[in-house]
Amino acid sequence: MDNQKQQRLQERLLPEMEEFKAACQTLMLATLGADGQPNVSYAPFAQGEQGFFIMVSDIARHGMNLKVNKQLSVMMVQDEASAKSIYGRKRLTFDVTAELIERDTPVFRQGAAALAQRFGEIADNLAQLADFNLYCLKPSKGLFVKGFGQAFAIGGKDLNSVSWMTGDGKGHGHARSA
Repeated sequence: MDNQKQQRLQERLLPEMEEFKAACQTLMLATLGADGQPNVSYAPFAQGEQGFFIMVSDIARHGMNLKVNKQLSVMMVQDEASAKSIYGRKRLTFDVTAELIERDTPVFRQGAAALAQRFGEIADNLAQLADFNLYCLKPSKGLFVKGFGQAFAIGGKDLNSVSWMTGDGKGHGHARSA
């Protein structure tokens, strides 16, 4: 893809992805336990400069999993009721690394404040509970699916590089070059 087409694609899709992230309130979490058993769950999130902030309990299975395995996948997905096709729901996924944020640090205060601004008093209350921990989920790469035939790889240092994905006939996707 030439630089002009690439730039137009990014100028169109990056704001659309930001709007989609802002409209979603929860992240679906795919974590792994110490035994390698996968678990899917969700957590409300707030976006910060470093990544996505979530507050989860050590008692919850995904909270226990984050203690032993920092690598996970997250997804934001369009509500079923607003989707044109149940098979073509808009979604945004990221491979992320979870970083436990220590209490009484500027980043903890920033993340807790972002969650409280977005979700109100309940987020403030959870931040006070000893079994709840704040994590910053730092994305490394992603995929934005707008619908059928509209999948875009997200990469680059600041996750601001977008490439159109296309199938190779074997069930694998690759970036389209033209």
